Amino acid sequence: MTEDTPLPHPIRVLVVDDHPMVAQGIQSILESYDDLLVVGTLGNGREVIDQMDALKPDVILMDLNMPEIGGLTATELVLERNPDTAVLILSMHDSPEYIASALDHGARGYVLKDVPTEEIKDAIDAVMRGERYLCTGAQGSIEPKPGDIRSALTGREQTILLQLAQGMTNKDVARDLDISVRTVETHRKNIKRKLGISSTAGLTRYAMEHGVLQGTGR
Repeated sequence: MTEDTPLPHPIRVLVVDDHPMVAQGIQSILESYDDLLVVGTLGNGREVIDQMDALKPDVILMDLNMPEIGGLTATELVLERNPDTAVLILSMHDSPEYIASALDHGARGYVLKDVPTEEIKDAIDAVMRGERYLCTGAQGSIEPKPGDIRSALTGREQTILLQLAQGMTNKDVARDLDISVRTVETHRKNIKRKLGISSTAGLTRYAMEHGVLQGTGR
């Protein structure tokens, strides 16, 4: 690398855990990597919402059980306002219910706290590439059911898929859900990517074939 070649920007990581020693331990691990920058350690979801704009994290390592606002609610609120942020759940819970619920709330990955140090780094790299990451202990806990959109889409994405399939525009959806048009566009892009569909007509056809439009009255 020459002197004129700009250095790549490090990945900005925010650690959220209500146990200070755990948060500090994770911070120490992450700071050993040159391409990661820990922008802060916070103790609950409310602090995340309050400081998101100032800290501007690319990835949030989020615990689940925290006071005031827990990890699941915080994940949903973060993604409503900053849909490009990658939330990676870092938890001690390995039950299928916890993992499935985290993914349904929009988390891009789930890592158990007892994984080797390098796996946390692998998870961060994966979600930054737009991939979903489940650590070895979590992979076997949830097996997506073929043809079930709930295995691929979050609850909010399912809602938006339904509205788009009903013919609503991005502006209509944004107004109905009280979110920005840009957020709708990001959700729409993610839906297409997850389902491997490139057109709005394809989304409508998918919704019809998988029963999404049943019982809507339209």
